[in-house]
Amino acid sequence: MATNSLHQALSTLVQPHQILSGKELEQRTYHVWKMDESLDVPAVILPETTEEVSAILKYCWDHNQEVVVHGGLTNLVGSTEVEPHQLVMAMDRMNAIEEVDTDSRTLTAQSGAIIENLINAAAEQDLLLPLNFGAKGSAQIGGAIATNAGGLRVFRYGMTRQMVLGLEVVLPDGRIVHSMKKVLKDNSGYDLKQLFIGAEGTLGVVTKVILRLVEAPKTRVSAFVGLDDYAQVVKLLKYLEKNLSGSLTGFELMWRNTYQTMIGVLNQQQAPLPPDYPYYVFVESLGMDGAKEYDRLENLIGKAMENEMIVDAVLVNSDRDLKHLWQIREDVSILASQGKFDQHFDISLPIPKIGVLVEDIQRQLDALPAVSHAFAFGHVADGNIHFMVGKDDDSDTTREAINKIVYAPLKANNGSVSAEHGIGLHKKAYLYTSRTGVEIEIMRSLKKLFDPKGILNPGRIFE
Repeated sequence: MATNSLHQALSTLVQPHQILSGKELEQRTYHVWKMDESLDVPAVILPETTEEVSAILKYCWDHNQEVVVHGGLTNLVGSTEVEPHQLVMAMDRMNAIEEVDTDSRTLTAQSGAIIENLINAAAEQDLLLPLNFGAKGSAQIGGAIATNAGGLRVFRYGMTRQMVLGLEVVLPDGRIVHSMKKVLKDNSGYDLKQLFIGAEGTLGVVTKVILRLVEAPKTRVSAFVGLDDYAQVVKLLKYLEKNLSGSLTGFELMWRNTYQTMIGVLNQQQAPLPPDYPYYVFVESLGMDGAKEYDRLENLIGKAMENEMIVDAVLVNSDRDLKHLWQIREDVSILASQGKFDQHFDISLPIPKIGVLVEDIQRQLDALPAVSHAFAFGHVADGNIHFMVGKDDDSDTTREAINKIVYAPLKANNGSVSAEHGIGLHKKAYLYTSRTGVEIEIMRSLKKLFDPKGILNPGRIFE
């Protein structure tokens, strides 16, 4: 469709200030790490209501106009990359927090709301939204729903899916699915909202959500420990889960070279532990009594050291020390900045096999001439390991060589090519490593059912 005619048609659906085109696109990009690359599209449209989203999609459906949805632009699988003929629908202005219901412990918001703002809104009412990952200050809740985002507290509270009670979604043809219920139990037929969670915006555009909250803990304490052996990492996890009586909310693993790089950039003089242990674990415990929780964790860590489960440890509970400690785990942009080019991975593997498989992957990556480094870290308590691979060139040959190494063990070990980032454009060639042919066939059938014209987020997950 010609740009002029598309712009003219859109201007009948929304106000002029809601359409960006021409030079106005110079300030728009497709990713927060690509701010120097402006969008090359006919227009960006910024709806402000569900009804506007419906009208826009209805028009695009009738005219076979492809649409790519933009949220916080923090995805890592190419989901917000666009082609010159595609219209971008940005959800920035649908960012209202409509209600925090303290009695039902729910939060209702539009899909463009920033996750950190939702966390803060819940906290003001002494409630907790357990979503917690590094990009929470930029990521929008609609994108978290579209990718079924995980983060640092998944093994205690679950993925985004477990926090969603209700959804409002606009289908590719403009129809609105309104399933905004605050109830936890609802077995009245198919739970349709689940189809849109993790579907990467290929089946519909999420416009509103009701999230389940929990009572906010009063205190947060953390331990940071060094270990010599991966078997001890698994043993420590079981030991802490058994003895912390449900208050264990974080158990994050970091390999030695990753830790060395992080503290080298942040400030090595303030490093919480020496940089020479093979493995480091971040432990988080949320509770109601600060002194009691600190003493309990200190006692458990002390016994773990006596039993030679760990070799070194430090405990923190002040806001300043907690912020410094967890920045080492969360500020992954430091790792991304270490190479001329980089590739990101978020694979899942069975917990007992992670140590040997990651060691083998790193050994093979180090042997590739174009690879300068490979950083491993992740949510080991739920089997999710991240790799950030730095490289000297961004050729297809190098990219595929790295992909093959990282993805090689997945199928044989019943792992996943994507633990929490989705498939997007970049991983669809490797979907077979995690899904059977029958599963992929059903996925394709669902896409054809909801979007037979293929106009919404085209090319994501599979062709």
